[in-house]
Amino acid sequence: MRVTNIHSRIYQVSSDKVGALVDTLSSDNDLLWPHKLWPRMKFDKPLSMSANGGHGPIRYFVEEYVTGKRIVFRFTGPNGFDGYHGYDVVELDNNTTELRETLKMKTHGMARLSWPLIFCPLHDALIEDSLSFAELRLNLTPTVTEWSLWVKLLRWLISGGKSRAQKIV
Repeated sequence: MRVTNIHSRIYQVSSDKVGALVDTLSSDNDLLWPHKLWPRMKFDKPLSMSANGGHGPIRYFVEEYVTGKRIVFRFTGPNGFDGYHGYDVVELDNNTTELRETLKMKTHGMARLSWPLIFCPLHDALIEDSLSFAELRLNLTPTVTEWSLWVKLLRWLISGGKSRAQKIV
């Protein structure tokens, strides 16, 4: 199954400010990833080409990195995820910037079921939280996309009943 999944927000700030958030990914001072709500993004070395890591059961390596502009992660797991996801910082004008997260892949085997039933709803919720987290870090009012009941149930099941409530801070 071919998958194209895109999330984006437009912020009334310069592309330099948005790009600076992307550059903090996986650092101790990560300003983009909603690590208080979701598994932290971790790599075997600082964010750079060929860094290996991921978040939770999702594994990948940095395939492309243009500081302040673009980062692409190539999937290495779970089995059946053949593709990538990443963030692009798109300058629309001097003080308007789009932050776009794109996931493109082909699923194989069990991933044909696990993607639409489990991973896609969780991915969508995580990325929407990430974009809200970015708004907060840019001193904008976050537009929070409330988790669906399905996402809440999945989080509760995966955490053994210990999942945190959605709160963008």
